[in-house]
Amino acid sequence: MSNLVEDLSAATAALAESVGRSVVRVDGRRRMSASGVVWSADGLIVTAHHVVERDEELQVGLPDGSSAPATLVGRDATTDVALLRTTSGGLTPAQWVGAEGSAAGDLRVGNLVLALGRPGKSVQATLGVVSALGGAWRTAGGGEMDRYVQTDVVMYPGFSGGALAVAGGRVAGINSSGLMRGVSLAVPAGTLKRVVESLLAHGNVPRGYVGVGVQPVRLAEALAQSVGQETGLMVMSVETDGPAAQAGLAQGDVILSVDDVATRHLDDLQALLMGGRAGKRVPVRFVRGGAVQTSTVVIGSK
Repeated sequence: MSNLVEDLSAATAALAESVGRSVVRVDGRRRMSASGVVWSADGLIVTAHHVVERDEELQVGLPDGSSAPATLVGRDATTDVALLRTTSGGLTPAQWVGAEGSAAGDLRVGNLVLALGRPGKSVQATLGVVSALGGAWRTAGGGEMDRYVQTDVVMYPGFSGGALAVAGGRVAGINSSGLMRGVSLAVPAGTLKRVVESLLAHGNVPRGYVGVGVQPVRLAEALAQSVGQETGLMVMSVETDGPAAQAGLAQGDVILSVDDVATRHLDDLQALLMGGRAGKRVPVRFVRGGAVQTSTVVIGSK
């Protein structure tokens, strides 16, 4: 038994040391510093959006104890991801789960994990387990997450933006205390890859919009049977010269589908607008005066 405990202790210490070479301090708010993870050797660093409270005068603390200036490449509040760049050389990129042939789906409930942070000059760690896993989900801000990853690690002050390290010296994502109150969640590596690519290309994650305010309403029984759904989205307001206005939609219309996908609830519309449809011409099926009509809307981007 003693050898087992000693081996486990040595393995977790080695994991903290190995992955810790890719964990940096992020100075982007007035009080407590936070953490970040080296994304690439050319100076890209991923961290949590909510810990970067300013866009300028950013600093990162490197594993060798030195500090370097950083610039903000972009941020996405809905997934709690920010991307920084520093010109400092000699950085060690993290080995991400799902990269270079490693399995993206091998994380299991009960796996031991280390949450690593560097709110000061040295790396800090807390041990826990994967407490829950799930499929794709949408955050309260509307961000698309490729996977639900919940742990029981203690999120000490300054740990947000740091690495969630797993066996083999890999990083499954970055830890965040800003996604859900009272729950330790990680932004998974797959989501980070997608968001980083968008931030590099656009500085943000483009999202579509149609320029309407809507609320769910129940359809009359006969209409519901005719269209095959019980609810739709009533247009409560229309933005002047917005995509919906240009397509002829008006207050009082009830949207049934967008791009041939039913819109029974507000979440349905939000998911459609975040699905890479910005700039696309899509059919919108709606009810006006009891009659079902179709119009074409060019999804805007913002």
